[in-house]
Amino acid sequence: MKFLDLTKVYIRSGTGGGGCISFRREKYIEYGGPDGGDGGSGGSVWAEAVDGLNTLIDFRYQQHFFAKNGQPGMGRQRTGKDGDGIVLRVPVGTEVLDEDQETVLADLTVVGQRVELARGGNGGWGNLHFKSATNQAPRRSNPGQDGVERTLWLRLKLIADVGLLGLPNAGKSTFLAATSNARPKIADYPFTTLHPNLGVVGVDNREFVVADIPGLIEGASEGRGLGDLFLGHIERCAVLLHLVDGTSDRIATDYETIIGEIEAYEADLAGKPRVTVLNKVDALNEEERLKALDELTKVASGPILSMSGVAGEGVTDVLRNLRSQIDDDRLRHNPAVKAEPWCP
Repeated sequence: MKFLDLTKVYIRSGTGGGGCISFRREKYIEYGGPDGGDGGSGGSVWAEAVDGLNTLIDFRYQQHFFAKNGQPGMGRQRTGKDGDGIVLRVPVGTEVLDEDQETVLADLTVVGQRVELARGGNGGWGNLHFKSATNQAPRRSNPGQDGVERTLWLRLKLIADVGLLGLPNAGKSTFLAATSNARPKIADYPFTTLHPNLGVVGVDNREFVVADIPGLIEGASEGRGLGDLFLGHIERCAVLLHLVDGTSDRIATDYETIIGEIEAYEADLAGKPRVTVLNKVDALNEEERLKALDELTKVASGPILSMSGVAGEGVTDVLRNLRSQIDDDRLRHNPAVKAEPWCP
């Protein structure tokens, strides 16, 4: 399935049905009077966050969503049928933006959350509504209210607990593949990851979601490489995992490049809790490891861990460190582990 995280949609709610002008005419009834019914309401357009989706690809093939109009009223006091509404089913984490792509109208972060994007028009009144003691045969009715037509943008920001950061070929996809059932593309050339990947990682009978985004390079905030288009997918993360390639000749520069790019993107993202890991240590001997850790310690703040995603060395320690920084309410219990029975 192709990944799509930004799309434009055109929506229109239904127009209300017009009211009816009608008079009751029956045999042996001398005074019939008005009996025109009201028009039905137009359908509304809603957006709902559903489970099981992680892309907006469905909206590439259909961008126009028009709700049904309400039916007009009829004689014998019959009200017109309401128009059917439309529900746009979107992944959890979708933002609904106005046409300017800046004004956030809604942020759907919980499964089942719904928001009304365009309300259907009310149905018009029939002439029965205008009957009074001084006007017993009204010959007027109201037209239905017009629907609302809008152009909106849908922007997806994935919901994850941990976001992976690093230069291309820092080992992010390898780490995700080694710790979860996700199967991202892995190769020995840069930019093998072209779209974000999600994986569910488990440690000590707890699970959390890890998001892998395409690697950043120097100048990403100015559009170099893939730019910072995918940094929005780790804005909601509780903690960031910064992987630094231990085999690089300029470890300190690599670290500062990533920090500079996320600071240029958004200060709040740079202020998130961050775990720094020296990766690919299986390719280094003991002396090279100490030299690399010492170089990284001079520029990085906080504790620094070492790991090898391929060999599995230090992976469990990294996962436990991440788990300790994630809020308990965001952690998921492993369904395979049975809870202890309750006893008084």
